[in-house]
Amino acid sequence: MAVLPIRPTPFFANKNQAFWNLQLAGWGGATMLRAMSALANGQPADRLVIILIATITGFSISLILAVVYSQLIKQKPLVTWGVTAVVLGGATGVYAFIDSWVLEVAGGANTGNFASLFVGIFFFDLTLLGAWSALYYAINFFLQVEEQADRLERLEAQATSAQLAMLRYQLNPHFLFNTLNSISTLVLLKQTETANAMLTRLSSFLRHTLVTQPGGKVTVAQEVETLKLYLDIERMRFEERLRTDFRIEEEAAKATLPAMLLQPLVENAIKYAVSPQEEGAEVAVMAQVVGPRLRVTVSDTGPGMNAQNVEDGLPAVRPSRARRDSTGVGLTNIRDRLAQAYGEEHRFEIRSPESGGFSVLIELPLESDEEPAALTAAPQSAPQTAASQKPAGPSPVEPLQPPRKAPQTT
Repeated sequence: MAVLPIRPTPFFANKNQAFWNLQLAGWGGATMLRAMSALANGQPADRLVIILIATITGFSISLILAVVYSQLIKQKPLVTWGVTAVVLGGATGVYAFIDSWVLEVAGGANTGNFASLFVGIFFFDLTLLGAWSALYYAINFFLQVEEQADRLERLEAQATSAQLAMLRYQLNPHFLFNTLNSISTLVLLKQTETANAMLTRLSSFLRHTLVTQPGGKVTVAQEVETLKLYLDIERMRFEERLRTDFRIEEEAAKATLPAMLLQPLVENAIKYAVSPQEEGAEVAVMAQVVGPRLRVTVSDTGPGMNAQNVEDGLPAVRPSRARRDSTGVGLTNIRDRLAQAYGEEHRFEIRSPESGGFSVLIELPLESDEEPAALTAAPQSAPQTAASQKPAGPSPVEPLQPPRKAPQTT
């Protein structure tokens, strides 16, 4: 037999309903306690009627107090507590007067002095209404603190989302300027077919990237598909000089990571490895699952970092946190996005051995997408060459590139 899942609802999710539940339970419990005490002491049964009248009176007065307290709780503390004391004293006096009058009329008083009866009942009713008032303020102050904490949490989430969106949107102009510059060069050279093909692929790439949420996550397979769209554009500039190699494990392809995380790394490799070398370079992307973590590596076969760009005493493997003075967008942007999304639960390192080449290693907590990936990863080994994707028409002239600098300044 199927059992429907039970989803408990917070008690104070509906404040109005919670108030009436507490009101009925509290006064009902007080009535039962007084009734049992009266029966245990051998008092007559008509005493229960007097207790019932006293309960109805207290219940009604507490409703009036709730309306007054709901306004006082919004005031300054001095006004709240000062007026509360006055209102509580007046309400207790009314409550005690009605109880004393009912008790005297019913003949249940042990003394004929109304003043003595009133004083005795006053302190009992003061204890009852005082406890009710304390409970009212305690619950409402607790709810206010909870609401403030929830509001603060939402504001922090919104601030984090806004910062992630800002970091992501910094990348689009950086990439667009380079692409539009290349298209402009093609137009000046009257290579209209190549320029049109480049514009078409640029539009596909932008359409693909804009459908994802600014602070959202995608699977590694989807991120690789986005990289392919980007590389299709760059391959029209560099042709066979740009060679790529994707090695994506099947389990890693289903893991999630922040959207548009790898594109600036690949762009960084093209700028500093493919562009300055006549023979070009190979850009490799590898993703694998290592224990409970996802490891992604983006590397190139370029010249690596120059000796003057390596600070004294730093090893070939350098954590990104070792240097904070970068003023660029690429690697600094990614480092900040990872810090926002994962805090200290991530690893971000750059590697540039003396033999040449440059790589960036990222490790994230493994978060798998339960749904099957709509986009599949690239083949494991065979590097892609530009020969099969070479556009029609003469080769475009590559815009002049700046000399090789440290990758942190992209």
